[in-house]
Amino acid sequence: MSKSKKINQKGSLMIYLIIIIAVFVMVMFPVVMVFAGKLQLLKLSTEKEEALQIADAGINYYQWHLAHFPNDYKDGTNTSGPYVHNYIDLDTQQALGTFSLVITPPLVGSTIVTVQSTGWTNENPNIKRTVTARFGIASLAKYAFLSNDVIWIGGNETVSGQLQSNNGIRFDGTGNAPIQSAKSTYTCPANQGYPCPAVENGVWGSASQGTQSFWQFPVPAVDFSSITSNLATLKSSAQSSGIYLPPSNEQGYSLVFNSNGTVSIYKVTSLLSNPTGWDTSGNAHNEYVDYNIRVLQFTSSLPANGIIYVEDKTWVEGTVNGRVTVVAAQLPYNSSTAPIIYIPNNIVYSVKDGSSVLGLIAQKDVVVTYRAPSDIEIDAAIISQNGGAQFFYYQGDIKNSITIFGAIMTFYQWTWTWVDGSNNNVAGYSNTYNNYDSNLLYAPPPSFPLSSSGYQLLSWTSN
Repeated sequence: MSKSKKINQKGSLMIYLIIIIAVFVMVMFPVVMVFAGKLQLLKLSTEKEEALQIADAGINYYQWHLAHFPNDYKDGTNTSGPYVHNYIDLDTQQALGTFSLVITPPLVGSTIVTVQSTGWTNENPNIKRTVTARFGIASLAKYAFLSNDVIWIGGNETVSGQLQSNNGIRFDGTGNAPIQSAKSTYTCPANQGYPCPAVENGVWGSASQGTQSFWQFPVPAVDFSSITSNLATLKSSAQSSGIYLPPSNEQGYSLVFNSNGTVSIYKVTSLLSNPTGWDTSGNAHNEYVDYNIRVLQFTSSLPANGIIYVEDKTWVEGTVNGRVTVVAAQLPYNSSTAPIIYIPNNIVYSVKDGSSVLGLIAQKDVVVTYRAPSDIEIDAAIISQNGGAQFFYYQGDIKNSITIFGAIMTFYQWTWTWVDGSNNNVAGYSNTYNNYDSNLLYAPPPSFPLSSSGYQLLSWTSN
């Protein structure tokens, strides 16, 4: 009996042990499975992160490539891509993965390059991550106003956007962005009103305290040679794949932009009379500035490269639907024969989202004409390379309002309004509204001058 009891006890113990093991297995199996799943997720997460890092390495590579070859959007090849590269461990020199690049070059007039990089590891090529980055070069149209000469913003003028002068600024109006002068102090000229001539700060005037908070002086001067577009190159571009208009042997050309994306070119054969006007440099202008009779030459779609080059006086107006730059110039430069761009009427964009943009590059002045509307809007980025953007002084000719949407860069003074020593309007537009077009920063008009900063990262996204 004793021996039988011992056997039964051993058997019972074995059963209990089996039960305990079974229960342990039943309890631990899900735990083990969860742990194994977490290990698998961790491994998957690690591989996804490695794929992301490889994709980002592709972005970094092409940013480097653009810094050295800013106009190459084909990765140094003549193919259309994608462009595939091994990702090499610098320590072991082993290929750990691969990235594939798709490069989207800038649109006409834009500087924005889109780079899409897809990366994966050699260990698990089925796990892929994609990074998309946009790079752009800032244009010198980052300024709402840029002048090499003195500036006077009157009490009825509003400036939206950055303003800078290499000389002094009298600012009596309203602003909402940096107002900068390269001068610490300067002697303001008599045409800046009482108490001039006198020594004043680089920026001074009767603006509100809120506007004065934007005053900055002195700041580094802008080299105006950097905003001088290469007119010979622009002429060649217009002759090859743009619109080139030689000297008219008449009074010049009238360009009328149409809302359907075309431009009508007229030859101006006679002009309307106007009284003598004076420019911001005190020079008398006896020439007539408004067209009378025009003869239609042709109507054309905007050129593929966006360049219209005119070797004569040029009148510009209409509704711009597309991206285009109008240049009025004759080479070599001669101050007595350099063409002027005249604005006789409204210039507006079909939409103000950056898809429509107009550049006006005058070898000399950009002038709003004597018979321009009393209320006028000008949507454009303007460069007066050797002159000013202005409405001439016609004694007693007072108009109501001018609205600018774009940017103005002039070598000499610009003005739409003429005031006396007591700041009373005596000619020109009584109210001016200057609004900066922020689309110009990275998508300026075709062949507009760019900054020397090179490509900057604008956006970075990943899947």
